[in-house]
Amino acid sequence: WSGICGVRLTPLAEALKDFILGHSVIHADETPVKLLAPGKGKTTKAYVWVYRTTNFVAQRAVLFDFTLGRGGENPRRVLHGFGGTLVSDDFSGYHALHAQGITAAFCMAHARRKLYEAHELNGSQIAGQAVALIARLYEIEREARELEPEARWLLRQQRSRPVADALHAWLTAQRRKLANADATAKAIDYSLSNWRALTRYLDDGNVPIDNNAAENSVRPLAVGRKNWLFVGSHQAGE
Repeated sequence: WSGICGVRLTPLAEALKDFILGHSVIHADETPVKLLAPGKGKTTKAYVWVYRTTNFVAQRAVLFDFTLGRGGENPRRVLHGFGGTLVSDDFSGYHALHAQGITAAFCMAHARRKLYEAHELNGSQIAGQAVALIARLYEIEREARELEPEARWLLRQQRSRPVADALHAWLTAQRRKLANADATAKAIDYSLSNWRALTRYLDDGNVPIDNNAAENSVRPLAVGRKNWLFVGSHQAGE
């Protein structure tokens, strides 16, 4: 655990951070936790951030960082000096990192989830077709994940890119038929506005298609919240 903002990292946490930031591609995600407000008998919202290597590397590592807020200064502090690719969702707290030279790779699972929810909400055939095309991308990834980066990149160029191009053309054409307030339109807008970052993985065999590795690292905290309910103090959070 790297500690709250302003607290110096322990040598072990510093070494762990340096190891993770030494990779060309890393994941980031964050999750809220309840923090007990001293003397009030109430809780406030704090956050635990996760930074980790991808599942493509042999030696994997995860760093957790406890903070009092969700502002972009938190990932900027931890990722200071990092110049590679950051796999994340489209949370605004990461945007300043992209402006500072970090390459954005967004999570395809987030785009799929929005389209799937639109399909479930009103039975949208457009959203359903988009989900089916994304499923084809994931089918290719199941084969690609066993390969070395160069071979993974080549497989994606040969098989994934045509599917991605077809998906983009389909979304663009179908979006013209929908009203702005339509749930499917909003899901499509998310994908189209973030398309370059969502398909970044096609250009680099070291980049995963989604941020699931980070979300899986956060999941024990999400499950734990149901058991321990809240963090008792800043020090406990650290």
